[in-house]
Amino acid sequence: MIKTVIKKGAYFDSVSLMQVARKLNAISGVIDSAVVMATRENKGIIKASGLLTPEILKAGDSDLAIAVSVKSPAAAEAAFKSADELLNRKPSRDTDGAARKAAGLDDAVKMLEGANLAVISVAGRFAGALAARCLEKNLNVMLFSDNVPVETELALKKAAVKKGLLVMGPDCGTAIINGAPIAFANSVRRGNIGIVAASGTGLQEVTTLITNEGAGISQAIGTGSRDVKIEIGALTLLQALKMLASDPGTEVLLIVSKPPHPEILKRITAEIRKIRKPVVAVFLGGVIEEKIKDDFYAARTLEEAAYKAVCLGKGWKLARAREIIYDMNLKAGELAKTEAARKKRSSCLRGLFSGGTFVSEAQVILPELLGGIWSNAPLDKKWKLKDSLKLSGHAVIDMGEDEFTVGRPHPMIDFSLRNKMIVSEAARPEVSVLLLDVVLGYGSNPKPLEDILPSIKEAFSRNRELSIVASVTGTETDPQVRSKVVKGLEAAGVIVMPSNAGACRLAGEILRLSGKRVKP
Repeated sequence: MIKTVIKKGAYFDSVSLMQVARKLNAISGVIDSAVVMATRENKGIIKASGLLTPEILKAGDSDLAIAVSVKSPAAAEAAFKSADELLNRKPSRDTDGAARKAAGLDDAVKMLEGANLAVISVAGRFAGALAARCLEKNLNVMLFSDNVPVETELALKKAAVKKGLLVMGPDCGTAIINGAPIAFANSVRRGNIGIVAASGTGLQEVTTLITNEGAGISQAIGTGSRDVKIEIGALTLLQALKMLASDPGTEVLLIVSKPPHPEILKRITAEIRKIRKPVVAVFLGGVIEEKIKDDFYAARTLEEAAYKAVCLGKGWKLARAREIIYDMNLKAGELAKTEAARKKRSSCLRGLFSGGTFVSEAQVILPELLGGIWSNAPLDKKWKLKDSLKLSGHAVIDMGEDEFTVGRPHPMIDFSLRNKMIVSEAARPEVSVLLLDVVLGYGSNPKPLEDILPSIKEAFSRNRELSIVASVTGTETDPQVRSKVVKGLEAAGVIVMPSNAGACRLAGEILRLSGKRVKP
């Protein structure tokens, strides 16, 4: 049964609601839940999940909708009681012990004298106006909100450029400013490498690889994925490059993105030529063929880009980056031989990712080893899956896409749906390798091992030939502690590689050596 509660005029940001929904899903008797503002866009998402009710249809943009699919009325009552408790927790207190809750933007600016950055997470149709007011108050903006019209994004970014400010987003989920992680980000070393990224997970991967190799980050600026499209013209990316180029704490620049529109790529390369510092760039699924300048270095993967930036930041020869990857490949080669020797009947790879950029990186690496790769987020549209829940052949899917986050928390927070797919895909006789990412850091699942290990153990019990290969994006100072997560996964039989690229190469090599090819 489905039960619904509507809270009129009760606004909460999407990050808070993600956390609440995750906790509701853990309640005994709760099958699924949705905790969202009742915007038009969210109603469409809830409908796809089968949780839409007449009460939600009647609710307005500023109303909070809580819907639960439950086994009993008692489970619904427990869920709604828990939601009330979580949503009505008292605000944190300042050093004087007094509660601090601003009445609005003007009040917040007065309370935080000297603040120069606003993080916005409101319904998309309201986000633009609020961001414009922040710019008027000379605040840089990180716009976590999605569903912001492209015309609004363009207007905001043009206004920001005129004032020498940044608008990160819309749909920007990761940034590290002056050492402070914002939204989905990791605890990283401070250092001399400045990053601009049109990809949240990509930004997390390169910052953690850089940190784990002993280098550090000056600033990590997200742009939002639409920034490099022709409609926006890379306004934030170009503005961020100029800022980092003039920042005395930044000595090396790193750009992370999917391939920009060709016209936009020309603007980016023109800006790179002006920078009197080394620049590394990775455009996943694309290349920069021209020689931009003597100290420009293109990379094919996030891993290669991160290690090249480390070498430049530490004054090492670039050959060191190749050596790091070569050593990883040697280890992968030996592991692949051992795993391939166990294969008798299975033949397919299934990649179940919480990070969309990892899906892109997998499609850069795996086709050379396995041929065509199906995906719900394909680099080449001819490999588009018809149904992301009915996989065939080799397939990698982004479980952070809207089709999976229907009224539920992002898979970096809530593992439940991916856990179900880990078990169901492992049970398929044709599946030989599961490829996974585990993304740590602030905002992500605080207890990843507790949530994912039961499904991994069940997957191995259902498929004795199964290989599970994973990467763990994180650092030792993250709340979850990377080494603890790695050891826990390895103890359960998972092969953990230092990077997503390394995990992709190992997974593909296992199947290549097993000699059991499949038709696309």
